Amino acid sequence: MPTVRLQLEPSLEPSDYPYAHTLRVRFAETDAMGIVHHSRYLPYLEEARVEYLRHLGHPYTELRAEGVDYAVLEAFVQYRQPLRFDDVVQVHLRLGAATRATFQMGYLLTVDGVVRATAVTVHGCVNAEGRPVRMPPWLLALGD
Repeated sequence: MPTVRLQLEPSLEPSDYPYAHTLRVRFAETDAMGIVHHSRYLPYLEEARVEYLRHLGHPYTELRAEGVDYAVLEAFVQYRQPLRFDDVVQVHLRLGAATRATFQMGYLLTVDGVVRATAVTVHGCVNAEGRPVRMPPWLLALGD
């Protein structure tokens, strides 16, 4: 049986997250009832992660140029209330537990302050060949 790495319990309080990214739900991301399809949540998390790294002064393109990539090892989403077409979503995120080569991120998705979903992703630091590498010190220092 595979090892589960998820250890982070996402908070339901937006103030517990140091960063938030805003996005608007597009019509193409919804079903016939105007509800966001479950598969669209992972790209929302990815978009927020990439913007968080840019906000920290370490854009993803720079990290990749330095030979470090962040493979998603696990992902968990708890859907609490549906997102709908044209909702303005705040994707709050924070870095959780970190080791020398892995880290977790916690997410809280809200619309007008109402919790719609929580999520956790686990990432492994790898090189271009997919081999584990040490996490950059600046990222390790941000962990819980």
